[in-house]
This record gives sequence, structure tokens and C-alpha cells, in this order.
Amino acid sequence: MRTRPPAAGRVDYETLADLRYQVRRFLRVREELARAAGLEPQQYLLLLQVKGIERTRVPTIGVLAERLQIRHHATVQLVDRLVDRGLVRRRRAEADRRAVVVEVRPRGDAVLRKLTIHSLAELQEGAPALAAALGRLIGENSPRRWRPARRASRRR
Repeated sequence: MRTRPPAAGRVDYETLADLRYQVRRFLRVREELARAAGLEPQQYLLLLQVKGIERTRVPTIGVLAERLQIRHHATVQLVDRLVDRGLVRRRRAEADRRAVVVEVRPRGDAVLRKLTIHSLAELQEGAPALAAALGRLIGENSPRRWRPARRASRRR
């Protein structure tokens, strides 16, 4: 069954604005933590993605580009900078020698662990407001609450 989103007049702009504010605040705090640790926010995100997916996926440049939502060449540049700092290393994939796999080195692991501890502590403080805003938005605009789209009747 097709459904239609709520009409523009029924959108809760206040809740949507609050959600965007809470998300941006959440991200800004993490960006500041990364910079305080001597990393650019994208570098922190790359370390986090490598560590976060390494058990279930091979963290190749292409996979990381998708996870970070950036272009392949930008991912290569991020990896280059982290390799230069001794935080990650790259190697050829065993299954496909054309692919480059990124691995977190012990030094990168230590930096990531420190940032993660601070991030989780901050998340415990900020998560309730973020979750509340999301809950209000989803509750108000849940697809289950949308009315089914009317089918145009075909009368001949």
C-alpha cells in the first residue's frame, strides 16, 4: 500500500529544527574532541569506521569512502595523512590485490580509545535530548500515521 507523507502544513518545524540542532550539537562536540586530540574530525571518523567495521567488513578505501560519504580520492588523502602520523597502515587485500585495506595501528588505537571514552561520556549527557527530539519527530510523522494514498479510479 502506498502512503503519502504529511502535508507541509502539518510538519512540526519546531521539532525538526530541534532535532537538527541536537544532531549538530552532538557532532560539534565530537569535532572539538577530535581537534583537542590533534586530529581533524574526518580523521577521527575514518579511524572510528575502520575499527567499527573491521570484524564484519574489509575496510578498503572504497568501503571507507562510502561510510564517510566522501569521494575516493578524499579518502586516500585522509589515509595518507594518518599513515604519515603512524595511526593507520595500508596493505593490499588478499582476495583482490587491487584493493587497499586500511588497518588501525596501536598508536591510532590508543588515540581512538581515548576519544571514544570521552565521546561515550558526552553521549550519555547529550543523548536524551537527541533521542527526545527524534522520538517527537517520529511519533508525530510516523508513516503508520500517514493516510493511504487514494487511487485514482478509472472510469470509462
